[in-house]
Amino acid sequence: MYNLKEALQKRLPFLEPDLLNKIEKNAMLVELPQGEALIREGQYIKSFPILLEGNIRVSRHDSEGRELLLYFLNPGETCSMALTCCMGQQQSNIQAIAEQPSILIRIPVEYLDRWMSQYPSWKTYTMWAYRKRFDELLETIDAIAFMELDQRLIRFLTTRFKATGEKQFHGTHQDIALNLNTSREVISRLLKQMEQKGLVKLARGEIDFSALIE
Repeated sequence: MYNLKEALQKRLPFLEPDLLNKIEKNAMLVELPQGEALIREGQYIKSFPILLEGNIRVSRHDSEGRELLLYFLNPGETCSMALTCCMGQQQSNIQAIAEQPSILIRIPVEYLDRWMSQYPSWKTYTMWAYRKRFDELLETIDAIAFMELDQRLIRFLTTRFKATGEKQFHGTHQDIALNLNTSREVISRLLKQMEQKGLVKLARGEIDFSALIE
């Protein structure tokens, strides 16, 4: 059985003990298998998540179904865009998918403002979440605006490693193309060039980019 109290103390040790007790009492524990959605675009969000184990990919799609990776959620983090939607009672404009089997808690939205005024550490935590996500979104914008596609491809792979610790990408060249808003043929060509330079190893359904990390 998952020990929620121990997990909260491990992931959120900076919160007041009284607040940790309230989170444990009011939060709903959720387990997500790999590939399952936590948040879908267009959904109204009535609770906000804090990730305890695993990894969550946050992205959005354009009208043609192309995906733009915004950021990853790691253990101990919350999704600032979900917080915004909760507070404004707005539909979500992002989706959040479990990149790995994940465990998280969902806290009803009514506690968000209440704890902000009661607990300084909670206010600091939510402000930190907004700042971290804002900085990551700026990095994404900079990559789209200023980086060549080969640099963006390397960034895509290394960002996944920083988030998941995995040095292999399991998926198709088309999956990457959708994330980088280009064609599968272009991604395949770039990956082949990287393989010739010894930066990646290509196999069916897998890209080993250990050399990029090392």
